[in-house]
Amino acid sequence: MTDDRQTSTARDTGETSADGGSDSKDGNTAYGRKKFKRSRSHFDDRITADGRDGWPVEADRYRLVVSRACPWASRALVSRRLLGLEDALSLGVTDPLQDDRSWRFTLDPGDRDPVLGIRFLHEAYDARETDYPGGVSVPAIVDVPSGKLVTNDFQQLTLDLATEWTELHRPGAPDLYPEALRAEIDEVMDGVYRDVNNGVYRAGFATSQEEYEAAYADVFRRLDLLSERLTNRRYLVGDHITEADIRLFTTLVRFDAVYHGHFKCNRNKLTEDPVLWGYVRDLYQTPGFGDTVDFDHIKRHYYQVHTGINPTQIVPAGPDLSGWLTPHHREELGGTPFGDGTPPGPPPAAEEIPEGSRP
Repeated sequence: MTDDRQTSTARDTGETSADGGSDSKDGNTAYGRKKFKRSRSHFDDRITADGRDGWPVEADRYRLVVSRACPWASRALVSRRLLGLEDALSLGVTDPLQDDRSWRFTLDPGDRDPVLGIRFLHEAYDARETDYPGGVSVPAIVDVPSGKLVTNDFQQLTLDLATEWTELHRPGAPDLYPEALRAEIDEVMDGVYRDVNNGVYRAGFATSQEEYEAAYADVFRRLDLLSERLTNRRYLVGDHITEADIRLFTTLVRFDAVYHGHFKCNRNKLTEDPVLWGYVRDLYQTPGFGDTVDFDHIKRHYYQVHTGINPTQIVPAGPDLSGWLTPHHREELGGTPFGDGTPPGPPPAAEEIPEGSRP
């Protein structure tokens, strides 16, 4: 694939753009060469039912911009599908190979997002804050009328979709953040975020053996705890899918394809842990999860953008994806995916994952 990166504008892109932030200012070649630190979301306005931040929930007003390569953005993709928000919150999908000007809309006709009319996501950031110097990250929600970024707060965004957008949820939408279970969900998600979601990046972008080994130990210590937790229960908290499952899924679905090799998290593959492999297959086969996953975007992004780690940009041919559709037998543990709700319908035709990018 042609490498069409342009001269860097010192804009913080790369995995900052993909994953909520690092402090690198050197573009894609910095990964694995500078100490990794995930920065906080700079734009943390919330879209709420009462509009207290100036952004009320409204159908057709906002556009969710994602990369299917990015695990943090994939949380929003899954939540939007499960809650049935496709008609209320439009979707813009970026090219998995962003350059040093930020995420780009080269998958769309004329290389422009058809709704926002922009070529690069940074244009929405700049519309919000002139000469914004920081990271251009996904997921991002943009106000369509003004073209301004509203939020890139990847931690809060999906919680608000679950709790503030309820008026626009589909009939039968699950409660992904039930009030009675929030304390337990938050506790589980904290460990998952620290040691798994973020831990694989700490390992992959480590610049010293000591730093890498500490992150590696955290990743597998937490995965072992999660495997033990899920041995006799179908879902992380309660008897149906919650936000906690979504956040773990988006890392696990990428584990063997990129984190095991590319990020050196190689004590074992996910397929070698019967519990976690069964758990993630169960979720993948649940409507709203696997139908958002594009393995081609995932692999090309990690192996071709992180040139500081993989300077050859060669994308592995494997792993074999056929196992994702094999029986998991997790239903024998009880529980139902949607509680008292119902599964979402099929994804819109324009959002279907193409053959070759799925099992």
